[in-house]
Amino acid sequence: MLVTAYTLAVVLDLFCVFLGYRFLFQPASAAAGYGVPARPEGDAGAYLSIKGLRDGTLGVVGLALLFLVGARAEAWFMVCVALIPLGDTLIVLRNGGTRAVAFGIHFATAMVVLIAAGLLFAV
Repeated sequence: MLVTAYTLAVVLDLFCVFLGYRFLFQPASAAAGYGVPARPEGDAGAYLSIKGLRDGTLGVVGLALLFLVGARAEAWFMVCVALIPLGDTLIVLRNGGTRAVAFGIHFATAMVVLIAAGLLFAV
């Protein structure tokens, strides 16, 4: 279980880093994948960059916690971070995105993050 817990935590943290990169360097396609398209050349450009920085930073902080502090700290971090994809679910639904994206991407992500936290607590 130790290997599974750490592997899932690292994969999720690296995925956050990837999402951050994508929102910073491919903002239009990243926004479309999020479920609420936005044009980076318009007023949304700064917000897309903020999201990229936020996601990338969360991934780096998660990796730092896991390797410098340990599994329990990373688990609590993930419990807190799960609020973001839960909120993203509501944001997509409130802004005309599809239920498939809201639940199939964002809500599902929150559940995977909480499962990873549970595995880390069990280590």
